[in-house]
Amino acid sequence: MSKGFRQSQAFLHTWSGMLLGWVLFLVFVAGTIAFWREGMNRWMRPELARVEQPMRVLAGAQRFLERKAPDAESWFITVANERSPGADLFWQPQQKKGEGQRRRGRRNNQALIGADGQPAVARETRGGEFFYRFHFDLHYMPVIWARWLVGFATMMMLVAILSGIVTHKKIFRDFFTLRRAKGQRSWLDGHNASAVLALPFHLMITYTGLVTLMAMLMPWAVVANYSDQAKMFEALFPEAGAVERTGRRVPLADLTMIAKDAERRFGGPAGFIEVNMPGDAAARVTVSRSPASMLSSRTPRLTYEGTSGRLIWRAPQPGGAAVTAGAMIGLHTGRYADTGLRFIYFLCGIAGAVMVASGLVLWTVKRREKLADPQRPHLGFRIVERLNVAVIGGFPLGIACMFWANRLLPVGLAGRAEWEVNALFIVWAGASVLAVLRRPPTSWVLLFGTTGVLLGMLPVYNILATGRGLPASIMSGDMMLAGIDAMLLVFAGGFIAIARRVARYRPAVRRPRAGAARPVESHPSHPVLEPAE
Repeated sequence: MSKGFRQSQAFLHTWSGMLLGWVLFLVFVAGTIAFWREGMNRWMRPELARVEQPMRVLAGAQRFLERKAPDAESWFITVANERSPGADLFWQPQQKKGEGQRRRGRRNNQALIGADGQPAVARETRGGEFFYRFHFDLHYMPVIWARWLVGFATMMMLVAILSGIVTHKKIFRDFFTLRRAKGQRSWLDGHNASAVLALPFHLMITYTGLVTLMAMLMPWAVVANYSDQAKMFEALFPEAGAVERTGRRVPLADLTMIAKDAERRFGGPAGFIEVNMPGDAAARVTVSRSPASMLSSRTPRLTYEGTSGRLIWRAPQPGGAAVTAGAMIGLHTGRYADTGLRFIYFLCGIAGAVMVASGLVLWTVKRREKLADPQRPHLGFRIVERLNVAVIGGFPLGIACMFWANRLLPVGLAGRAEWEVNALFIVWAGASVLAVLRRPPTSWVLLFGTTGVLLGMLPVYNILATGRGLPASIMSGDMMLAGIDAMLLVFAGGFIAIARRVARYRPAVRRPRAGAARPVESHPSHPVLEPAE
C-alpha cells in the first residue's frame, strides 16, 4: 500500500508541476526580481541621486503639491527612504458639480520628488514595479483572469511541493548527492537540491501567495460575514470619521513635523501620507507606518488635524485574524527584510526558478529515453520541448532587452514606459518563433548566449554613458546600484557558461528501440539537462 501511495504521489507531483509550470517559472522569475523593486526603480532612472534626507524630500513634496494641486480632493505621498528613488506623489482632483467622467488619457496627476526636494526630471519607466505587478497580474490580459490563472498555478505548486516531499523518501539524503555526467540521474539530483535547499522558503512563499489572493479564491467567508467587499475593507482598514469641506481656506500644517510625531509614536519610520481636503479648515492628514519596518503588512495609522497638526484618531488594534493575514502577506513580500535577509529571499527565489525550470526539462529528458525513436518524437513531446525553450530561454532574454530599452529609448518618447515593456514581449515572441523553427540545441545556445552577452554589457554601458557605473557606485557608497550591476555580471557569466556547455555537448549514439529502421544519434532537445562527460 505504501508503495502504491508513493507512486500515486509521483504521478500527482509530475502533472501538478507540469501543467502550469511555465506560468510558475514566470511568476518565480518576476517575483524574485521584485524583491529588489525599489532598487530597480532607482537603477532604471540613473538620473536620480540617492535619497539621504527623507524629510527634505517630504518638505519638497508638500511645496510642490501646494503649488500644483492646492484645491485637490486629496493628496497621496509615498515617504522616501534610502532605497527609493524619491517620493511618489498622486493627487485626486476635486470633482466639480455637473462634471462628467474624465476622458481617458495620459495621467497628469502624478509626480516624483527627487533627493533634492525638487520635481525629478527622469526617464519614464515602470521600473521594478512592472515585475512586482507582473508576478500576479501578468500583462496584456484582464487582471481578474490573470489572478485566477496565477492563483490556480500557485495551488498546483503547493500540491507539487507536498507530493514531491512524499515521493522522494530519500530527499534530504539526496540533497548531499550531486552526480555529474549521469544524464537523467544528475539532473534529478539537481532538481532535488534546488528544491530541498530552499524548501521552507518554497512552502512559505507558495502558501502565503495563496493568502494574498484568499478573498478572490475563497470568498465564502466574506459573503457569510459581510454584505459586500466594501464592508470587509471598512472592517479591516478602519478610518477616522468623515468630515465635510468647509470652503474656508486655512494653510496646511508642516507635514514633516506631523511625520516626525507619527514616527515617534510608531517607533518606526512613516511610509505613506494621505491628505484629505488640503488647504481647507477641515483638512485631515493620515500617516501610515512603513511596511519595511515591521513584519505585518497591516501597518498602524494615525490621523491628524490638518491645520494644527493635532492627533485626533488612532487606528484600533487589529484582530487576531487580521494580524495573521498581515504577517503572511508581509512574509510573502519581504518588505520588512533588511539587505542581508532580502538577499536570502533573492537566492531562494532563484532556487525556486531553477527548481521549476529543471522539473520542466526533466520531464522531457525522462520521456525521451522511452521514445522508440528520439529523433521523431510525437507532437505532444515536441510542443513541450519547444515551450520549454521559449519560456525558460526566451523570458530572460526579453528581460535583458527590456533593460536595454530602458537605456536606449529616447527619453522624450511618448509612452516610453510601455514601450520598455513592449520590448520585452516583442523579443520574447521572437525567441518563441526561434524555438519553433530551429532545433532545440541551437535555440538554447542562441538564447542563453545572447542573454548573457546583453546582461554583461549593461554594467559596461552604465560606466560609459550614465555616470552611475559599478566603480562610481562603490566609491560613493551606493551599494544598492553597485549590487545590481554586480548581479548582472554574475547572471551574464551564468548564462554564457550554460550556453557554452550546451554548445560543447556531444550526445552518445544509441540504437533505437525495436521497430525503428536504423541506429540513430540520441537527439537531446534539452542538452542543458544532459551534461557532457
